[in-house]
Amino acid sequence: MVDPIELLVQGRAHELGPGFPVRRVLPSVKRRMVGPFIFLDHFGPMTVAPGGDGMEVRPHPHIGLATVTYLFEGGIFHRDSLGYAQAIRPGDVNWMTAGSGIAHSERTEPEMRRTGFRMHGIQTWVALPRSHEETAPSFEHVEAPRLPAWQEGGAALRLIVGTYGGRTAPTTHFSPIFYVAVEAPAAAKLAIPAEHAERAIYVADGAAALGDRLLTVGDLAVLQAGQPVEILAGADGAKLMLLGGAPIDGPRHIWWNFVSSDQARIDRAKADWRDGRFARVPGDPEFIPLPER
Repeated sequence: MVDPIELLVQGRAHELGPGFPVRRVLPSVKRRMVGPFIFLDHFGPMTVAPGGDGMEVRPHPHIGLATVTYLFEGGIFHRDSLGYAQAIRPGDVNWMTAGSGIAHSERTEPEMRRTGFRMHGIQTWVALPRSHEETAPSFEHVEAPRLPAWQEGGAALRLIVGTYGGRTAPTTHFSPIFYVAVEAPAAAKLAIPAEHAERAIYVADGAAALGDRLLTVGDLAVLQAGQPVEILAGADGAKLMLLGGAPIDGPRHIWWNFVSSDQARIDRAKADWRDGRFARVPGDPEFIPLPER
C-alpha cells in the first residue's frame, strides 16, 4: 500500500508575545507552501488568568497575501488601516486581503482580559497570485452561520474558504483553495477526497490515525497527490484543519510580514514601513518597528 503521506512537518514553538506561545508550521525548511498557504501559526489551547495580557499584536504591515484567522476558543479584536474594527469569535472568519499594502493590529479585548479566558486558534497566510498581488487591500468578516457546515463520518466540518466536496464558502478568494475546520469525536472516520492538487491535514488538538501513522498536535501531514485518504480520530477525538489548493504561480519571497514574487517589491515595502508611508490604524496608534533582520 502506498503511504498516503508525502511529507510530515512538525510545528516549532516560539512566542508571539510574553506568555503567548505559538507553533509555527509553515513555512518550514521541509516545505514552504501547501497550495497557496505560505504561513500557518497555531496558538493555544491556553488558559489566560484574569488580568492576563492575552494577545497584544501592535499594528504591523502586510503586502501580497491574505490573512485568515479562525478560532476554536476565545476572541480577537482586529483593527486595520482601512478603518475596520471587528471582533472575531469561534467559528467566524476574518479574511484580510493585504494586496498592495495594509496595516492591522490583533488584540485581546479588555473585558476578556479582566475576566480571563481560553484561547485556541489558527492564523494562516494565503499567497496571492501574481495578477492580484497589487490588488487594493480589503477586509471581510464572515460569521459562522454563513459558512457551509455539515456532519460526515461522525465529525462536524465547516468550510472556511474555497471549495470542498461540492460545497463553496462565501469567503473571497483569488485562486483554487480549500480550508476546512474539523471537530471529530473519538473514532470518527473522515474521507478526504483527491479533488485538489495539493492537500494537507494539520492536527490542532487530540490525535488521528492516517494509514499506519498516528498524527498528534503540531503535525502537518502533506498528502500524496491524487489519492483519496481516510483519517480516524483518536480515543480523545481531534480538531483538524484540512487545507490546500492549486500550487501558486511561481516561487514567493517572504520577509517578516511581506510576501511577493518580486524581491524588489519586498524591499520597497520595508522602506515604506520604516519611513511611515503605510496608512496608520485608526484607534491603535502604536506600531511594530521594522526589524533589523
